[in-house]
Amino acid sequence: MNTTAVTSLQDSVYEKFQALFNDTPLIVRSPGRVNLIGEHTDYNNGLVLPAAIDKNIIVAVGKRNDGAIRLHALDQDQSYSSTLATIERSPLLWPDYILGVVQQLQQREYPLHGFNLVFGGDIPQGAGLSSSAALECATAFALNELFALGIQRLDIALIGQAAENEFVGVKCGLMDQFASVFGQEQRLIKLDCADFSYEYIPFNNPDLRIVLFDTQVKHSLASSAYNERREQCEYGLSLIQQHNPEVKSLRNATLAQLDQYVKPVDRVVYNRCYYVVTEIQRLQDGCEDLKQNDFESFGRRMFETHDGLQHLYEVSCDELDILVDLVRDNPAVLGARMMGGGFGGCTINLVSADRVEEVIAAVTNAYTAKTGYAAHVYVANISAGTSVITG
Repeated sequence: MNTTAVTSLQDSVYEKFQALFNDTPLIVRSPGRVNLIGEHTDYNNGLVLPAAIDKNIIVAVGKRNDGAIRLHALDQDQSYSSTLATIERSPLLWPDYILGVVQQLQQREYPLHGFNLVFGGDIPQGAGLSSSAALECATAFALNELFALGIQRLDIALIGQAAENEFVGVKCGLMDQFASVFGQEQRLIKLDCADFSYEYIPFNNPDLRIVLFDTQVKHSLASSAYNERREQCEYGLSLIQQHNPEVKSLRNATLAQLDQYVKPVDRVVYNRCYYVVTEIQRLQDGCEDLKQNDFESFGRRMFETHDGLQHLYEVSCDELDILVDLVRDNPAVLGARMMGGGFGGCTINLVSADRVEEVIAAVTNAYTAKTGYAAHVYVANISAGTSVITG
């Protein structure tokens, strides 16, 4: 964890809380996340391999004697007020991630009182690093501690996911919240999206860094294409189930079944399903690589994932492809791929630690020359999950 960055952010949040409420708060941090491999597998009951990173949301909370909720976003320098009796969506959007958590706690009949809350963060907005999940988990964790609610970590993550699904209106899976809550330093989380079982996979190589290149673009296709891909996967599954009703998701499908029942009917749907089935296997193989400290093989699988996302699942874009192609033949980069839903956002790269600055300079200069955009760069370290800092 980058303790210097956390301490500076913590001090700023603490000082703002005292200035607004003249009280000493409980302070909680919750991290953003990356996903090393396993993209678009979550909604097919597959496996994902995320990790918490050392970029955080810091939340300061304190009790009130009434039913009021007073919120302040440090980065936006905005305040918002509500009450426990009138939880409704805000025109500012950012309060919804907090109020959605409150609504979920109320629906589960946890005893809440009014509270004051100030938050700030250093998770880049819109880069696909899950700042929203971090805010939801920090809020749920902080209110759990503040009011001694006795909520377990898995339920913290599920409450954050439900807040985003039902109140904010984004139909995300559990990966982001789970990684934020369950992260551990120098470990990835092999999460089974079918039953939320998980295994920690070692990722401890001081000679490597995780570098994120942000395309600075987000194409308008993203949300519609995401829904279309889900529907295509469901259709492919239905074609298999006509002959093998015991196959409950693409997680359980075989390539032979795809060849026999999907390929003759719809080649595009076949490509989508083929990518998902091979990506789930690729993740399992990649975990075995990491257990053997074979980072080169793992890196090659990351490139294979990108190729599948580009040509079979078709959720990449020119800017993402350019960033991956710029490092594909660079011996200092073991692996790279687009990360997230697609059509913009970041690529994730495994880079030799002693060549990071050289790679960043070469890639950013070439990317700007090719696209006219200035790629933003983030170097991330694998971090521990949600925790109390002080209070």
